[in-house]
Amino acid sequence: MSENEADAEADAANEAEAETESGIQDGDFVRIDYDVRTVSDDRVVDTTRKDVAEEAGIDDDEYDFSPRIIVVGEGHVFPGVDDALLGGEVGDEGTVEIDAVDGFGEYEQDQVRTVSANKLDEEDRRPGAQVQIDGEQGYVETVIGGRARVDFNHPLAGEDLEYEYEIVDVVDDDEEKAAGLLGMYLQMEPELRIETETVEEEVTVEDDEGEETTETEEVEQRSLYIEATQQMQMNQQWMFQKQQVAQDLMDRLDLDRVVVEEVFDGSAGGMMGGMGGMMGGMGGAEELEEELEDIEGDLEDADVDAEEIVDELEDE
Repeated sequence: MSENEADAEADAANEAEAETESGIQDGDFVRIDYDVRTVSDDRVVDTTRKDVAEEAGIDDDEYDFSPRIIVVGEGHVFPGVDDALLGGEVGDEGTVEIDAVDGFGEYEQDQVRTVSANKLDEEDRRPGAQVQIDGEQGYVETVIGGRARVDFNHPLAGEDLEYEYEIVDVVDDDEEKAAGLLGMYLQMEPELRIETETVEEEVTVEDDEGEETTETEEVEQRSLYIEATQQMQMNQQWMFQKQQVAQDLMDRLDLDRVVVEEVFDGSAGGMMGGMGGMMGGMGGAEELEEELEDIEGDLEDADVDAEEIVDELEDE
């Protein structure tokens, strides 16, 4: 290579590096639309676009077809896609070829194994059934007699993929970032909010003579509040990885704590709701006596004397 050619190559590399540094960087939150297809037969296997899903016959009413928030460089997409996003801008589009080894791995014949049919639920003893055996996910190929042939490869193992994407937006709002991260972890986005609060905190200070004393000072604390619905509490990813999820949120969004709020609706009122109303309404002995007299007729089998109870309360 001549000196001029070397200089030209170095200049091109410097320009590419400068362009990369001016656009999207590792750690940026971006919202992308994408379609993933198999190279072999152009079959859609994942998409954020409802029209594409409907055309491919994979429409799911419970699936939220909308752009996804990912963190660039954090393995939320295939490595080749991460590389393509670096230096990009909103509105950029592209297509990345993903080799099987970088996608869902090569197909391994030794992952197709014969197991006892007794390990399968009766309704799963049929070709195509998705099963879990000894912690592994697989698909039933055949069932003959008391034996079943199960393929433990990923359904897309051995498939080269085509990943078509569009950068929709760069996300700067922390609440949107939190919702996006939870969406990746849980496949759902619960209601949430971030609040900055002033709290008192004990700190140890040292005077001029080296003696330590404890003082209280006010500090600001950023808290993420997540509304834990019943669906979220039953989510296996959340049940087994809530500590990891919370730590990731705190690290990425510079939070001091994550607070998960349980919400109970009025359907659980029943006896507790009635008791709560009675206790909240106590204003004195006369009101209590009236309440007890109203229900005394329903307690004929019990030895309850409303006036005696009121007298005892007044004595206290």
